[in-house]
Amino acid sequence: MNFGILGSGSWGTALAKILTDNGQSIYWWNRSATAIAYFKTRHHNPQYLTSACFDITKLKLTTDAAEVIEHSDTIVIAIPSAYTIEVLSALDKRIFEGKKIVSAIKGILPEENLLLNDYLKDNFNVSLDNYFAVLGPCHAEEVAAEKLSYLTFTGIDENTTKKISGYFKTAYLNTVQNKDIYGVQYAAVLKNIYAVGAGIAHGLDYGDNFLSVLIANSADEMAGFLRKAGIINAEVGYIEHKKSSAEMQLHNNYAASVYLGDLLVTCYSLFSRNRTFGNMIGKGYSVKAAQLEMRMVAEGYNASKCMHIINADINASMPIAEAIYHILWKNGQAQKEFKMIESKLV
Repeated sequence: MNFGILGSGSWGTALAKILTDNGQSIYWWNRSATAIAYFKTRHHNPQYLTSACFDITKLKLTTDAAEVIEHSDTIVIAIPSAYTIEVLSALDKRIFEGKKIVSAIKGILPEENLLLNDYLKDNFNVSLDNYFAVLGPCHAEEVAAEKLSYLTFTGIDENTTKKISGYFKTAYLNTVQNKDIYGVQYAAVLKNIYAVGAGIAHGLDYGDNFLSVLIANSADEMAGFLRKAGIINAEVGYIEHKKSSAEMQLHNNYAASVYLGDLLVTCYSLFSRNRTFGNMIGKGYSVKAAQLEMRMVAEGYNASKCMHIINADINASMPIAEAIYHILWKNGQAQKEFKMIESKLV
């Protein structure tokens, strides 16, 4: 496969490192010509994961997204969700014909309240057969440090999903596969919202005991939404025995690494942007001040509004996510909203 990457932030840089560590040459889009010039001379991203050095001979760096797509058969899209439509809408509507798309977006497209696969289907006629997503409890900073991590690749074409995931398997990164495209992506959106909530709780000086209960209830809330949305792979502890072999496979449930694991690490890790953003809100920062201080995108901010709108149709019980939405978008007082959350936790 010939890989191209759209996006040069922390996660795009981490995925580029994984591929090039495996000997792959890649086309890589960066909107900044200055950053590309720096990259070519210093061999690392000037802004993100600066400790990750690259073999520059394996990189075709360009400011032209169409060039990346033209020369690649598998396109990894790692643009922050808030900017994805801005980048893609400038492209020819037939540009993805015959291409495979791997979404590395950990959010929902806020202008349309859509997952990337639905946006690509509506605007570029991309079939779900040619769409895959890569998600999981995998902070870019730990990839750069080559600390053992796990990624889940999801797609309805099992053979191609497994083939794509093989290009990302390294000594420091294990890969697993499932077919739960919608469940995995919605779980990734929701865990960012709950991580903002965990950060707010920390900023409000709640302790670890409360935080553990908050996260456990968030996991149940996530599973409840998935079930109400018609995504049935949210059963804990279900084991599927394969008749053709002695292997046992965990059913695709929210307790697997890509569901519960990603929720846990995003809520607890100091690398988590969403937790950091929430912590600032809990300490009294305004949303705007927290965003300016971070200078990076916290996906949970837009996600909280998007999921509020989406859930108006699905009507799942989501008091934690709703409280976070009120804090971020309706000027709700964090202390008051968390008092309400306290009464809902079990």
